[in-house]
Amino acid sequence: MFSADLSLTIPELILAGSALVLLVWGAFAGKGGALFNLAAVAALVAAAVAAAFGPFGQAFAGGFVSDNLAAFAKVFIYAGSAIAIPLGDRWLARRGEARFEYAVLIILTALGMGMMASAGDLISLYVGVELHSLALYVLAAFRRDDARSSEAGLKYFVLGALSSGLLLYGASLIYGFAGSTRFDVISSVVQTQADTGVLFGLVFLMCGLAFKVSAAPFHMWTPDVYEGAPTPVVGFFAGAPKLAAMVLFARALGDGFLGAAEQWRQILIVLALASVFVGAFAGLVQKNLKRLWAYSSIANVGYALIGLAAGTPEGLQAMLLFMVLYMIDVTGFFACLVALSRAGRPMETMEDMAGLIREKPALGLAMTVFAFSALGLPPLSGFWAKFFVFKAAINADLAWVAVAGLVGSVVAAFYYLRLVKMIWFDDSAGEIDKPPVEAWAIAVVMALFSFPVAMIALTWLEPLARRAATIFG
Repeated sequence: MFSADLSLTIPELILAGSALVLLVWGAFAGKGGALFNLAAVAALVAAAVAAAFGPFGQAFAGGFVSDNLAAFAKVFIYAGSAIAIPLGDRWLARRGEARFEYAVLIILTALGMGMMASAGDLISLYVGVELHSLALYVLAAFRRDDARSSEAGLKYFVLGALSSGLLLYGASLIYGFAGSTRFDVISSVVQTQADTGVLFGLVFLMCGLAFKVSAAPFHMWTPDVYEGAPTPVVGFFAGAPKLAAMVLFARALGDGFLGAAEQWRQILIVLALASVFVGAFAGLVQKNLKRLWAYSSIANVGYALIGLAAGTPEGLQAMLLFMVLYMIDVTGFFACLVALSRAGRPMETMEDMAGLIREKPALGLAMTVFAFSALGLPPLSGFWAKFFVFKAAINADLAWVAVAGLVGSVVAAFYYLRLVKMIWFDDSAGEIDKPPVEAWAIAVVMALFSFPVAMIALTWLEPLARRAATIFG
């Protein structure tokens, strides 16, 4: 029944209704403000609660799926989106560029990401991808009077249109040869006979999704967009949307193409190792920290894809844990960048971080934690993220892939250690401005979650990820 279908989409209904109400509110008030942003954050929190405790099942003829995987992903996606609102709005306000549309765009992005996590067929997959992508294009170019921001939005849009074309072409081939857009029907077709046309369409579908997660060689947009987009928007880009796209990757492969695991595993391994080594070696020559973390994100997507390439419940569980723990680090790192400025100028280069530990000890220590965690130093959250991924790969007889990933991690350690050396041992480049309270607080809290809170959280996070990974069973 239609009412039963709607009951499964309560998180999406909350976000869609909130976006409309806030849009009207902002249009009539002409501005946002603290109460406006509080309402936006409350909508995201309400959607996360509804996703965590809502009913499970399929809606709209199988086009929408509510299960443990969707609930797990949505809770963290909406949490990451909620953090992005105060972080970004206050940053824009200090530059005289705050507009109420920012919070509305974050909510619409979260709505699209929720659709991605619950996609049950190729149509809902595409709707979710495009809904979240269109909002992200605008967020990248949100500082419309800034040339770099406009350039970032345009590059993201043009290359995003290319990836959407690949995605649609692959979906049309799959539909033509499988006779359905629903993942469960496609799965039954692939189980009996994996037609060459279906596999050809799957390759194009995976290429389109690889762009969304910025996996090499489809990463070309990432460094330029990260450098040009507003800093808090980049922190948002690197977190929740990556988790949503990786969950969609797992959803499509697990629900629709598990019978062709041997075929798509080879593609994932190539994407994973290419991402790890592109991110590791290209990051060595970066001076701008936003570009550096763009290559770091490419490498980290490669590690997540190693878990997914295992094609087992343990591999999917490892990927989910990796992405959640990675979200903590990347959100905290960009919160540090949002908090740091010198004489009103953002501190975005490696040299700007010289002597940070003496000027702003809390932020210097937090950034050190995030760098060591991204490196994979035990017992920080980044170590456990890589540990689960490599363990899953080894148990799936992909030990050589795990070893290759470990080599890439050793190479990338150079630029993380160089950043730590600048923070602790170089002379300060000058007095740093007083950091804004909200960015400072988010950075410190994320550092605490990276260590030691993450170790405690893993005791309940790991069982949740295990239940969410049953689609690969």
